[in-house]
Amino acid sequence: MIDEMTSSSSAATLLVGTRKGGFVLRADDRSGDWRLGEPMFLGHVVQHLVLDPRDGRTALMACRTGHLGPTVFRSTDLGDTWTEASRPPAFAAGDAHGRAVRAVFWLTPGHADEPGTWYAGTSPQGLFRSDDAGDTWQAVSGWNDHPNWGTWAEWPDTEGTPDGSLLHSVIVDPRDPAHLYIGLSGGGVFESVDGGRDWAPLNQGSTVDFLPDPDPAFGQDPHCVRMHPTHPDRLYQQNHCGIYRMDRDEGRWHRIGDHMPREVGDIGFPIELHPRDPDTAWVFPMDGTDVWPRTSPDGRPAAYVTRDGGTTWRRQDAGFPERAWFTVKRQAMCSDGGDPLGLYLGTTSGEIWASHDEGEHWRCIAAHLPEIYSLEIAHLHADVGAGAHAGTSR
Repeated sequence: MIDEMTSSSSAATLLVGTRKGGFVLRADDRSGDWRLGEPMFLGHVVQHLVLDPRDGRTALMACRTGHLGPTVFRSTDLGDTWTEASRPPAFAAGDAHGRAVRAVFWLTPGHADEPGTWYAGTSPQGLFRSDDAGDTWQAVSGWNDHPNWGTWAEWPDTEGTPDGSLLHSVIVDPRDPAHLYIGLSGGGVFESVDGGRDWAPLNQGSTVDFLPDPDPAFGQDPHCVRMHPTHPDRLYQQNHCGIYRMDRDEGRWHRIGDHMPREVGDIGFPIELHPRDPDTAWVFPMDGTDVWPRTSPDGRPAAYVTRDGGTTWRRQDAGFPERAWFTVKRQAMCSDGGDPLGLYLGTTSGEIWASHDEGEHWRCIAAHLPEIYSLEIAHLHADVGAGAHAGTSR
């Protein structure tokens, strides 16, 4: 099985956030085997672990610890050492909405022309920015204190879903650092064209089948929103109520999940885009029936791929067990940029699966981890090594 992995993943490094700590998983560029490092912050919830692609050395970890609460840690040596943010994301004392950060949930590096800038999304649904590589964080007051915030954020401080209300999918347009998108669970997709000073809902066409009005201006529940990196006017989202695509000049979402097999449906959490083809995307459906089991439909896990912008979808299950009861969370699917593209996903049952051929075949490269919350590819600077967390061979 080892030598089935081709050059697309021959030197990959994966950053893994789990319910019980963070891990680094590295592919050996000679043997193709994978090496799992020792846990970092064992026992603490790691919501998101991301390497800055602008310098290839700075990693940020969104962490919820028993004694520190929600915070952000920073490392420049792939996890050998970590330093807590001197001022983590936090709402102001006496916040008008009574908000206090329960979790730092999402991390996004800023624009290529703004080195050191990061964004963080929290629960409840706040947006924060750092301009010093994650050491100090300031509220994006244009969002957090927007006069419409309490109306837009339909679930501002509830635990109506397992993870509560979340601000996620912070997206920076590669053409313009002032052009931003965010996703709210729940609330919908919002856009700013002035660096976050003002915002507007961007939800036309996105259905909400759990509200009296199924087509409101806001109140939707996007699970994950993605912008295509080379065609930034093409957006996709995996929503609580389906899979959608938008071409920004049109400004309307289209439910491309209607073309998924009826017995599978189009409910899930992650959506991953091919970095060179704006018409190719992958999803990992889950059972979204009345009691929301949050497992693979009928216990038969599979990815689905479209190569025509959602007009058709094809099942990709080679290598997955015939029956298994897991799903994949919104931050736990990524790709490595290789040719052919390598795909990776982490499951709620603590397994990491890899495909070296764009989803045609899958194999398990790590198992028996805690529930996986996030999975990100790390393109390391040449002088950043495995460090003390290299771990043992798998």
